Amino acid sequence: MNKRRVSKAINRLLNLPKNKYLFFYIKNKINHFYLKYNKSLKVAYPSTIMIELTNQCNLACTICPREYNFGKAMDKGNMTVAQTKNIIDEVWPYLDSIGLTGMGETFIYKEIVEIVDYIKFKNKGIIISVSTNAMLPNFIEIVSKLVNKIDTIQISIDGLGSVYESIRKKASFETLENNLHQLVDLCKGTKTTLMLNMVVTKENYFQMPDLVKFANKLEIEYMDFSQLNLAAVTDIDSSYYEFYLSDEFSNVTSELEITCNNYKNVTTNYNFKTETGFQKCPFPWSHFYICWNGFIAPCCAKPFPKELNFGNVFDNKVIEVLNSKDYLTFRKLWFENKTPDFCNKCHFTSH
Repeated sequence: MNKRRVSKAINRLLNLPKNKYLFFYIKNKINHFYLKYNKSLKVAYPSTIMIELTNQCNLACTICPREYNFGKAMDKGNMTVAQTKNIIDEVWPYLDSIGLTGMGETFIYKEIVEIVDYIKFKNKGIIISVSTNAMLPNFIEIVSKLVNKIDTIQISIDGLGSVYESIRKKASFETLENNLHQLVDLCKGTKTTLMLNMVVTKENYFQMPDLVKFANKLEIEYMDFSQLNLAAVTDIDSSYYEFYLSDEFSNVTSELEITCNNYKNVTTNYNFKTETGFQKCPFPWSHFYICWNGFIAPCCAKPFPKELNFGNVFDNKVIEVLNSKDYLTFRKLWFENKTPDFCNKCHFTSH
């Protein structure tokens, strides 16, 4: 556990729910462990959840599922403030963290400040994270209102210079770098931490060590590297994953390890060598994803309810959807380690 997670955990412990809500919180934790111990198909209220406030985006990235068949077929829109607050009203006593992120650019959502304030009003100890491309024209103006309220801002970068621009279409690396400099200055001395995230592909893998150096230069303390997930990228075959096992990739990860040792001010996270199988996937049990239109989809890698969903939280309670018949059937496959067709090509299940 890195120091970012330690500090957030301490803050959470110091700001647990009060009065009767503390009882609800503790009772739910006990129920969670009871259900897990008994290998139940049901779940307790989640300790963490993802809410997709919008699936609108200002970019057209080559690595994003929205640019392929599933994404092109999805409905697009925003969750209303009232709908978002209704979800929060139900789940907040049990939450430790919440991610306000999804298929869209979070800061496009005009009422983002109101939603963050509402969560903090419910319980200031709930850890809030967002993911952003940091490329909106008024990005700094918006984010300045949320510094010290949002706990972690993750910025998608996926390369440097022309490599970045070849992947993140409609983006400017010069603009991104300028915004990052301003964002770092805004967050100094506050409770908001910054993290860069790179989705590693054949087009950018050789820049991994340089990204660590770039983060260090900007004084950004955290850098995450993750594999490209092909679950919803329809134009690429699962044989793509073989690249992460190649000698050329291994040579760069060795260089990355040396760079990380030389730049210890940057806490770097990566793991490209994992076993596969449906039971390696955490999402049937955690980080539940609520789409902008209320549907709970299986995960953030393929959040397309037209393909598969377990119910709608605008029509039923969140906990009812999480324990719906379809969700229980999905979790039964997890216990049997049988990958659903929906999950084909996911990096958790394919290699």
